[in-house]
Amino acid sequence: MADAEIIPIGSGGRPGRGSARRTTPSAAARSLAGKKIKKGEPELEPEVVEQKIFAEVPGAEQQTAPDAPDFVAFEKMVRDLFGDAGEQKVAEWLAFLRRRLTGQYEVDEFGYDAELTDQVLLSGLRPLAEKWFRVEVRGIENIPDTGSALIVANHSGTMPLDGLITQLIIADHTNRPLRTLAADLVFRTPFVGELSRKAGATLASNDDAERLLRAGNLVGVWPEGFKGLGKPFSERYKLQRFGRGGFVSAAMRTGVPIVPCSIVGAEEIYPLVGNIASLARLLGVPYIPVTPFFPLLGPLGMVPLPSKWLIEFGEPIRTDDFPEGAADDPMLVFNVTDQVRETIQQTLYALLMQRRSVFF
Repeated sequence: MADAEIIPIGSGGRPGRGSARRTTPSAAARSLAGKKIKKGEPELEPEVVEQKIFAEVPGAEQQTAPDAPDFVAFEKMVRDLFGDAGEQKVAEWLAFLRRRLTGQYEVDEFGYDAELTDQVLLSGLRPLAEKWFRVEVRGIENIPDTGSALIVANHSGTMPLDGLITQLIIADHTNRPLRTLAADLVFRTPFVGELSRKAGATLASNDDAERLLRAGNLVGVWPEGFKGLGKPFSERYKLQRFGRGGFVSAAMRTGVPIVPCSIVGAEEIYPLVGNIASLARLLGVPYIPVTPFFPLLGPLGMVPLPSKWLIEFGEPIRTDDFPEGAADDPMLVFNVTDQVRETIQQTLYALLMQRRSVFF
């Protein structure tokens, strides 16, 4: 019997070319190769017997080794979901997951995780803002391209979605992150507090606000706090008290402009018609909301109504021309606070007149 030729695996008998057919002879072929050969006939190689078996046995070809994985269907699905840039987006997501798993990402001294905020949190909010609330933005040019500024907005809607949407709008239109100031209750809430830190929020205190402003950040504050969030629907778009003006004194000490921000549309997402005060006191929260759909419809009642949103950023109010020590003058701080509040209130009234309806 002649020496068997060594055939490279995967070459299909011809070096340099791949094939789906199994190139290693089966045990049956090797056995048949040396049996029942007529006298005078050359002895057959196992590979030749293998070919004869495949030719004579129906369905034998299906038992060959499977082809390499076919990614055509997967590629089509990616293109359908993400468009022509689908492959790039998938590659970016895989790289993002690798960095998260290996710990190759950074957070600042306040716990802000820029990559997580951009890739996950804001990306998840974008369809809600664009398709559900259909947010219309005005006066975005009043936000400085560089340097610090304090964004002051009205607060409403039972749930603080207006703060998240404002953060998204500023990031998308100015390519700058908005660092937000939040109440201490937010950071005492499990999971919510940690997620808020990663999204750029910090405690609503003068010290933290001044540190962020001196570092050149855009800082957002909602002075109405829970009083604005939890006010009844009958008082919609009527601003509550702006506190003691701590945000104004922080802006004065750092000399940054104050940009008034007026938000129309958030009042209608969860119309607050009642409050379970006894349960709220038991749980240590400001209120337990009752809306036309919650808790009557359970989790379904937590879906926000698709109101039409208008967000307008007003002209900046300068603070760098105040004399030194002005931040310690309570009357001056009160006057500037009242000026900001009145600017936002009048803008709200104007936007309400321009809006055709609650949902269109």
